[in-house]
Amino acid sequence: MPELRTRIREVQDFPTPGVGFKDITPLLADPEALQQTIAELATWVREIKPDLIVGAEARGFILGAAVAAEAGCGFVPARRPGKLPPETVSASYALEYGSNSLELHPELIPPGTRVVIHDDVLATGGTVEAIRGLIERIGGEVVGACFIIELSFLGGRERLAGTELHSLITY
Repeated sequence: MPELRTRIREVQDFPTPGVGFKDITPLLADPEALQQTIAELATWVREIKPDLIVGAEARGFILGAAVAAEAGCGFVPARRPGKLPPETVSASYALEYGSNSLELHPELIPPGTRVVIHDDVLATGGTVEAIRGLIERIGGEVVGACFIIELSFLGGRERLAGTELHSLITY
């Protein structure tokens, strides 16, 4: 079984000077590491028993749907504005180096739906906080969030206090 951390490449000064970008594409290209990542995330998700996983565009899509299938629940994408036909609900949020917005279809998350949010990296927590707000606004219940990587020095875990979190690799 591969050590997943060894499959993460750090790219200095990307996308802006001073940022050490954690690139998951080597992990995704390694079939054994990819299968291990999906299995480990799905094991945690199954314990929480969600109805759905909501994956953040774009990298949250890559494994979010696979983890949902492995865990036996559905998958809903949280997309960039203008990518989903109406009706959508939207939230804007700040990133470490910019800002963004995400939308989702409210009818896919009926009131009372148990949801796990998936993204590739937990950094400042802004993406998950925005998605959590959308889900709660339409009546869903966020029961957890899972990530491949957590950048603990950026404080995302503290920002998301009260949400159960799971990360495979912490820096």
